[in-house]
Amino acid sequence: MSREFSRKDRFKYAFDTMMSRGTAGLIIWLGVISAILILIFSIIILATGTAPENESFPTLLWMSLMRTMDPGTIGGDQGGPGFLMSMLLVTFSGIFIFSALIGILTTGLEAKLDSLRKGRSRVVETGHTVILGWSEQVFTIVAELSIANENQKNPCITIMANRDKIEMEEEIREKVPDMRNTRVVCRTGNPVEPGDLERMSLHTSKSIIILSPDAENPDPEVIKIMLAITSKSTERKRPVHMVALINNPDNIQAARIVGGDQAEVILAGDLIARMAAQTCLQSGLSVVYQGLLDYDGDEIYFEQVPLLTGKTFAEANLFFETSSVIGLKTADGQIILNPSMNRIISAEDSVIAISEDDDTVVPSGKNSVEVEKEIQNGSISHVEEEENTTRRIIMLGWNWRGSIIIRELSNYLQPGSSLTLVADNSLCDPDLPEKQINLDVNYLPGNTTDRKVLDSLSLQEFDHIILLSYSDNLDVQSADSSTLMTLLHIRDMADKLGQHFSLISEMRDVRNRNLAEITGADDYIVSDQLLSLLLTQVSENKDLSAIFQDLFDPEGSEIYLKPVHRYINIGKPVNFYTVVKSASELSEIAIGYRINSLRSNPESDYGVVVNPGKSDRVQFADDDKIIVLAED
Repeated sequence: MSREFSRKDRFKYAFDTMMSRGTAGLIIWLGVISAILILIFSIIILATGTAPENESFPTLLWMSLMRTMDPGTIGGDQGGPGFLMSMLLVTFSGIFIFSALIGILTTGLEAKLDSLRKGRSRVVETGHTVILGWSEQVFTIVAELSIANENQKNPCITIMANRDKIEMEEEIREKVPDMRNTRVVCRTGNPVEPGDLERMSLHTSKSIIILSPDAENPDPEVIKIMLAITSKSTERKRPVHMVALINNPDNIQAARIVGGDQAEVILAGDLIARMAAQTCLQSGLSVVYQGLLDYDGDEIYFEQVPLLTGKTFAEANLFFETSSVIGLKTADGQIILNPSMNRIISAEDSVIAISEDDDTVVPSGKNSVEVEKEIQNGSISHVEEEENTTRRIIMLGWNWRGSIIIRELSNYLQPGSSLTLVADNSLCDPDLPEKQINLDVNYLPGNTTDRKVLDSLSLQEFDHIILLSYSDNLDVQSADSSTLMTLLHIRDMADKLGQHFSLISEMRDVRNRNLAEITGADDYIVSDQLLSLLLTQVSENKDLSAIFQDLFDPEGSEIYLKPVHRYINIGKPVNFYTVVKSASELSEIAIGYRINSLRSNPESDYGVVVNPGKSDRVQFADDDKIIVLAED
């Protein structure tokens, strides 16, 4: 049977509770003790009548307080032995109390500074971008957001990961030296923990980017972070806008269920595979996508333009001098790329345009534009003959994305095209898709890093080369090393043969991509950097997710580079208004061009020009291309 607690036990418990509160509790106790001592000695002096000149009680309190705070004050005291002894005791008590107070304040301040260094304090920001997790992608995202935020006032990026705050900040400063006017705030914590998420002020953020951790199976971690965010989203006055990468197609449905309307979920492997399939078939297309995804050039924006109300989409194509209209967003949020040229634009529609910035989608102000009709509508028969050519493709290496690439290629190729797969049996087990309608697939086992094997393949006889990473069974660095070795052999073979290879290679780590370098528009490296760029774009505008999904899907309209003589008769300089008008008569949207003579010049973006000024006159050659948005 438990005994009743004594007063001593209760006092000790109360004292322990107060002390456990840390610096604040200790300061309160020292203050209470100081007040009690000052009050007791003042009462004793007053009661014994030892105070000099019959000082009042408030004056005695003040004198005791001063001697508690400043020991030197006692040197000027005059009075009887009782008064001097009382003041001496008060002074000794003050020395002890204030020494303890200084020590407590110093310790508390050091603890607070240590906590700040550890990144455990709350973020107090509004309209900021939150990045949860840490990977090599974070540097590309920070760099791109800093460019996107240049016209914003006091922009901020906040990052939370299970890493040391100081290390994160130093690594960002090292790899992203120019962050312009953007501030980066790092915090240490676990994004899965609701308490840690609370410190990131998600309820006032503009967007949330969830990075996949460097793990063998990162998707469950991403989904758990999404669950933690949605559980806190009720605090927001508007829905959460989060963007997340999912690697395994089997997990995409679960991620979309968790995120609902609040999340844009991007299937990473599928997107990389679709992009590889498209870019390997068209020289220069990779440069076009790179320009649309990063913030160094022109990007895709949405803008309501009242002056377009009642006009057709074909008229909208000629309405802007420095922007290229590619589609419409309806009042109910539907995204339509390359709609019918006869479609009437309503007051609720927003145009989807390629432009330098969101404030440059403005009408030209011209009542009419100069279209040189005598050189419109070039020879289409020659173009159709070129497009109906069968292709020979060789794929070196293998991972699970290979089957997606093969299926995607079949959608773009003519019947009779062929693909030869060469892969190392010791590094992979190719799971080839079922027989494709337009593509015959042959498999040859072989070591793709062996120069003798590569020489025996007669690579110069193939139209396109796809180099895949062995990422299914090797870690990222080992897989990239194997890819890099094969890539170096192929480039050396091209140099010795004096031929130009159409080559697409896959690198998982952006650092290895930089090591590999790009030698031309046909020597493109697909890596996680593209996913970083896409994450950044979608975090700024969630509607862009639907646009890029549409562009990378064989259904609907995609970007093509088609011969210039499809649109104009070669012979003299022509303005781009003429090209746009000619393309619209073929139900296509001209958004740029590619000058073939500059295909090896990186300073000129390998001859690729997206969203040119429409009044600018260009002298096209017979082997130049027009970049269009078309259904096929």
